[in-house]
Amino acid sequence: MATILVVDDELGIRALLSEILTDEGHSVELAEDAAQARACRERRRPDLVLLDIWMPDVDGITLLKEWSANSLLTMPVIMMSGHGTIDTAVEATKHGAMAFLEKPITLQKLLRAVEQGLAKPAPRAAAPAGAAGRSDGSFMHEPVLPNGPLMPAAPLVFGPQSEQSFDLDRPLREARDAFEKSYFEFHLAQENGSMTRVAEKTGLERTHLYRKLKQLGVDLSRNKRGGL
Repeated sequence: MATILVVDDELGIRALLSEILTDEGHSVELAEDAAQARACRERRRPDLVLLDIWMPDVDGITLLKEWSANSLLTMPVIMMSGHGTIDTAVEATKHGAMAFLEKPITLQKLLRAVEQGLAKPAPRAAAPAGAAGRSDGSFMHEPVLPNGPLMPAAPLVFGPQSEQSFDLDRPLREARDAFEKSYFEFHLAQENGSMTRVAEKTGLERTHLYRKLKQLGVDLSRNKRGGL
């Protein structure tokens, strides 16, 4: 598939994104700061970068500007932030980012943004502010704001409601798995697919939650490519 570089100073977020993207068949490289991101970009030439904005040494916007100014923005970059604003999103896209994802990032939004990012041609250069599309077909950066084209507001719909009936005439393990599957599907629907909020409500660490959902057979992929 593709080589994706995840740049985030939070270990838990790096681990969760790595597991999700690896499970999707991608090769994932991890960096916790700008220095590691620079080295990895030079070494692996990733097909796409997920770049956090708030980092302790050099922030993501500054690193994005650096890559753009030095003609190193040869791959799509998706910015991530838990404290982003519209101004931040506009600034990021002005300097070459193709999208902006607001944390907590739902599984649906992450996979859709990655899919669309990998489908785009590599940017030739950062587009000037306010630039429009050109007739020569060259790549132009269209600002993508929170809940914009790559981040639909529609929630993940997993189907189950708060009241369920279960077939109790079965082995205990099967009955328990059926209950747990409906339980997690219900909370995912309630929280619009946010793994972070479901983890908080259910008391599970996010990576453990993701593994649990896969083990129970919760279909996390049925909404990621169509009907968005």
